[in-house]
Amino acid sequence: MPLNLYDLNFNKGVCVLMFGRIAVVTGANKGIGFEIVRQLAAAGVVVVLTARDEQRGVEATSKLHNLGLSNVVFHQVDVTNINSITLLVHFIKAKFGRLDILINNAGASGMEVDEEGLRALHIDPATWISGKAVNLVQGVMKTTYEKAEECFNTNYYGTKSVTEALLPLLKLSTTSSRIVNISSLRGELWRIPSDQIRSEFANIESLTEERIHEILQNFLQDVKQNTLIKNGWPLMLPAYGISKTALNAYTRLLARKYPKMYINCVHPGYVNTDLAWHTGPMSPEDGAKAPVRLALLSDDGPTGCYFEQMKVASF
Repeated sequence: MPLNLYDLNFNKGVCVLMFGRIAVVTGANKGIGFEIVRQLAAAGVVVVLTARDEQRGVEATSKLHNLGLSNVVFHQVDVTNINSITLLVHFIKAKFGRLDILINNAGASGMEVDEEGLRALHIDPATWISGKAVNLVQGVMKTTYEKAEECFNTNYYGTKSVTEALLPLLKLSTTSSRIVNISSLRGELWRIPSDQIRSEFANIESLTEERIHEILQNFLQDVKQNTLIKNGWPLMLPAYGISKTALNAYTRLLARKYPKMYINCVHPGYVNTDLAWHTGPMSPEDGAKAPVRLALLSDDGPTGCYFEQMKVASF
């Protein structure tokens, strides 16, 4: 029977039990990230809301304060900028001395999109989810080298940089710390046509971070040479999908390296956000539920798993 978050022990009376825990959420000024912050704060967690754009981050934090959630603080961070990340680390260390929860939510699509043209196609959610939209969107969506590189730098390398910079503070958690990486069904291995690429990502026993880097660089080279189809990469949101495949693999490697932490990745659902060009049927409120539940699981929870919303799924 597949593991289900509904079946796992969840802290009852969270407002009391979770008070004093410190969380960081990246890319949190809107969409799923904002909702994750709101729900964590409502559960009594002190949350550092981060955003690349300072004004938007301050406005988002103010909105939460107006809802009575004074336990939210803002700090600017660009996950692609190591100096920005370092300032965040110094801030958390000085203000709190530790970190208990990290939710890596910041993301980029990896596509150049004619949004007006895309909306005019009226593609239904089932077609998007199945991947059958790939032939419909060729005229309005394009993978460019610049967009693919931006996507990798944000979704994979940025997440990795933030995580590794904050690990020393996560190790100081007075409870077992949690890391939740926001993934996507686009990153599921079965969606990759190439048997070789698929098997390399699947073989976690021999996979290394160095090899993940090499695979991503191979992808970028194939974007440049227009050989994505020839070399067996997925064609539906290719850069985004591969960035999430890499993130899922990194999550597993990290969970093996730090067995006392609870480190998981989760597809939150097909959510109506800017990142999905508002094509998804789910609300951000619903999309935040699974990540928040993973962040608040008790100490008998899972680690090194990939969840499709509330249910554990195959990588």
